[in-house]
Amino acid sequence: MLKQLQKRNSFIFNAVKTFKLIKAEENTIKVLYPSDSAKVEFDKIAGEFFNHFKTKVHNHSITVDYQRDFDNLKIEVVTKKKIFEKFIEKNPLLKDLDDLMKFDLT
Repeated sequence: MLKQLQKRNSFIFNAVKTFKLIKAEENTIKVLYPSDSAKVEFDKIAGEFFNHFKTKVHNHSITVDYQRDFDNLKIEVVTKKKIFEKFIEKNPLLKDLDDLMKFDLT
């Protein structure tokens, strides 16, 4: 269903892809969402999503508990410079190579 959503409406898909579903109890699912705006977008497709989910797991008595996930709020953008800095931590000789070659990592 998420693959179909990605093709149909990429804006809602990008808001929903950071959600986490956790089985809290036998018939309870905890939905962790990163922001209120993402939850608003999810509410647009929640009925369709949970109807599809309940059908897949053959359990129509599932209840949903929404909770804000503050740990998942920030999504880090990984640039070429950050990747190179991580490589420098693993291999310090790359720093010498960078000083010698003057790489442009912008």
